[in-house]
Amino acid sequence: MVLPICGQGRVCMKKTKTTRYDVADHLRTPEEMAAYLEASLEEANGDAAYIAKALGNIARAKGMSRVARDAGLSRESLYKALSGDRSPSFDTVLKVVAALGLTLRAEARRI
Repeated sequence: MVLPICGQGRVCMKKTKTTRYDVADHLRTPEEMAAYLEASLEEANGDAAYIAKALGNIARAKGMSRVARDAGLSRESLYKALSGDRSPSFDTVLKVVAALGLTLRAEARRI
């Protein structure tokens, strides 16, 4: 491999361009969305705002306007509810989960 030489015998390096990672760009199928929500539920450790943020990421992947319409909420209130800055009501969570085409399930915990 030959590296380009800048003046005075120094090796030139190209600048690496980075972009901010957005999980919503990688949630393309209902199965990926469900797996992401399941992983988020496991990691949340009881933090409802964490789950709200995960639902917000899924909603952005699916289209916030569409999810808001299907959930019967305004787009603005949906953004606020799923920002991760606060915990939305359980009623809102259920509406959003249904609008996303997902379901919540319970399973017995192993002690």
